Order: sequence, then structure tokens, then C-alpha cells
Amino acid sequence: MNTLYVVGLGPGKEEFLTGQARKALEQSQVLCGYTVYVDLVAPLFPEKETYTSPMKKELDRCRWAMETAQSGKDVALVCSGDAGVYGMAGLLLQLSPQYPGVEIEVVAGVTAALSGGAVLGAPLGHDFCVISLSDLLTPWEMIEKRLRCAAWGDFCLCLYNPCSHKRADYLAKACDILLAEGKSPDTVCGWVRNIGREGQSAQVLSLKELRDAKLDMFTTVFIGSSTTQEISGRMVTPRGYEKKCEW
Repeated sequence: MNTLYVVGLGPGKEEFLTGQARKALEQSQVLCGYTVYVDLVAPLFPEKETYTSPMKKELDRCRWAMETAQSGKDVALVCSGDAGVYGMAGLLLQLSPQYPGVEIEVVAGVTAALSGGAVLGAPLGHDFCVISLSDLLTPWEMIEKRLRCAAWGDFCLCLYNPCSHKRADYLAKACDILLAEGKSPDTVCGWVRNIGREGQSAQVLSLKELRDAKLDMFTTVFIGSSTTQEISGRMVTPRGYEKKCEW
């Protein structure tokens, strides 16, 4: 039985690959995925066959990977970050009953919530939510509901896909919802752009400042809870140890 690995690459640079991810890429005969992601790892394995496709071709890409594995090759379908967090693992497993001869192995990677959080400090030190602001596959009404629930629960939030050319005001709309649900304008927030790649940049700022920030799809946004602090320029959400221990 041939194996189809669905591999999370992390932010993209070689040092962010897990040992399991590197092993899966080495064992595969074919690397496939969204063009940008394949381009990140193809130079590490110049001898391997590659197949790329553009955005919005996810179903075709997954079927190609399944059919190629079914034909007798071990395949790695690569994803940015983690394969199961807004990645292709779920779609492949949904399709898997149609390809009974293919074994699927999901290979974890470092998602942007973790790699971006490390850049900022420790914003996700307590309970948190991850929400994508892209309404390509999820209606905005559902995204808004999830934002309101996160604000009501005083969670830290990590926002993926905060804005694009077509959704230039979505981050501002999200901030307005959180403010309307009781989050303080002074809530400590942060953003990281091009995590782990050339040109990485980051900033810690307040929620009211975040509302007017001009960001893009390459940026991950962090919005603190009521306990999140800025400490020496870093974003920190206490776990609560100071309440239990002599400080």
C-alpha cells in the first residue's frame, strides 16, 4: 500500500521543519501542493518530482495526490503551518473512502498561532481561540458569532487571514465586534507578518490601534484577554502561577 503524507511545513524555513516532516518529505517520491508552499521545500529535494496548483484548486490537488499515490508512488502533499489547521488533512480524509488503496499519514507542523506567538512572547499562555476571518468557505455571520462568543468568554484570540484586497475592512469589523462585546480598547494585541521568513516584522499595540492597522494575508493577529500584559515590549498572557506561588 502506498502512502500519501499530508505534511505541515511550519512557517516555511528549513529550521522550522519537524523531524517527522523531513522524514516524510525524504521518503516521498513526489511533492505536491499550492505553488508557494512547494517552492519553499523543493530546493531541499531537487531530485524529486513536483506538482503544483494555484489557490482555489484544493479539491483537484487532493484528487491528483490520491490518484498518484494509488498509481504506485509515495506522495507528500505539503501545507503551510500544520496540515490539520486550515490545511488539507481534513479534505484528504473526507476523500479517502474513494481511494481505498491509499494510506494517509498526517504529519504535524508548527502552525502560525505557535510560531507567531513565539515572536511576540507568550500571548497564548492561557485558553485561546483560533478564528479565520476569511469568508471564502465560512459565512461572515458564523465568523461574527464566533468572535462574539470568544469575547464573551474572555479568550485570547489568534486571527488567521485578517484582511485581503477584497476584504480590506474585515479586521476593523472584527475589532468593532470585540469592542462592542466589552473588550477594552486598551487590550494588549500584536501582529506578526511573514513569520519565519525573510522580511519578518511584528508589533505589539492596543486593540484600538489594531483596528486601524493596515495588514494583509501574510499577517497573523493576536488579541489578548483581559489579563494579557505588555512586558518589556513582549505580549504575555499569565497562566496564573503568581496566584498560587510566592512571587
